[in-house]
Amino acid sequence: MTHRFRDLLALEPLSADELTFLLDQAKPFQEIQRHPLKKLATLRGKTVALAFFENSTRTRISFGTAASRLGADTMNLQAEASSLKKGESLLDTVYTLNAMKPDCLVMRHASSGACDFVARHLDTPVINAGDGTHEHPSQGLLDALTIRDRKGSIENLNVAILGDISHSRVARSNIHLLGKFGCRFTLCGPAMWVPRELEEIDRGVSIRRVFRVDEALEGADVVLVLRVQTERLHEPALSASDYILLYQLNADRLRRAKPDAVVLHPGPMNRGIEITPEVADGPQSCVLEQVTNGIAVRMALLYLLTVGAPEEGAHPAAEAQASPHNRRATDVKDPSHASR
Repeated sequence: MTHRFRDLLALEPLSADELTFLLDQAKPFQEIQRHPLKKLATLRGKTVALAFFENSTRTRISFGTAASRLGADTMNLQAEASSLKKGESLLDTVYTLNAMKPDCLVMRHASSGACDFVARHLDTPVINAGDGTHEHPSQGLLDALTIRDRKGSIENLNVAILGDISHSRVARSNIHLLGKFGCRFTLCGPAMWVPRELEEIDRGVSIRRVFRVDEALEGADVVLVLRVQTERLHEPALSASDYILLYQLNADRLRRAKPDAVVLHPGPMNRGIEITPEVADGPQSCVLEQVTNGIAVRMALLYLLTVGAPEEGAHPAAEAQASPHNRRATDVKDPSHASR
């Protein structure tokens, strides 16, 4: 079934069928990342506006790379250069961008609901690249795609989320998405970062709070480690050494999870604070896979919101997969075919 999307502002209102469709649309783009020829002409002649009113490196580069690999041009607005610093309103800034006639607007903002506000005033499709503590939809999708690759399914998993959940839009998007597939969540961190209301963040989803990492990790299929803002680690409330002692994910603690549990981190990582290098670089870590899958997910979103999925016909990534250049390169580089 084909679904149509006007904007992508949040995962909470989407159904399990719509979320599965988005993940399935990303899969062919995922294959493209493995080929020498990654460039498509799908969005040739289109322009994607990247409006980042909050500082970002990974997400901005990922969306920019996704647009480039689809053949689109990009226009960039970054927080430090924004006219907002000169007193211009958010809406006036966005209206100015819109007057340049982009075909899609990717927006990040420090205020929850800012992307929804802008989308209600524009005809241009808007993709939320993170708004305040509300949601980070593309991160939730790339996390789900990564879990599905490693585990074979995203259904009925035990998910432990560690860290500063109160301020995390990543945690919320993961709960909204994975909760629709029967996943159960254990939230763990300092009490001030795991308030009681988080147990009701998504009605009908099993969510519990605990304050001991060993208890949170028991029987976990997925461990999502959140970045800790170091400026929030200070005496006397909670020092960095306290956090390391009580909540850091290390190899000994990870053994309480299932043997095939996967470890996710949205980045950037504070190695030695929320996670140890041996875990971050270990066989259960999916950190680099998340980065690669982020490009595939964002290619799918830009494609779907800019031109829409065809009712029939091949996925646009099929043209690159069928390329003689890619077939020859794959045959040469894959030693598994040498003796067959």
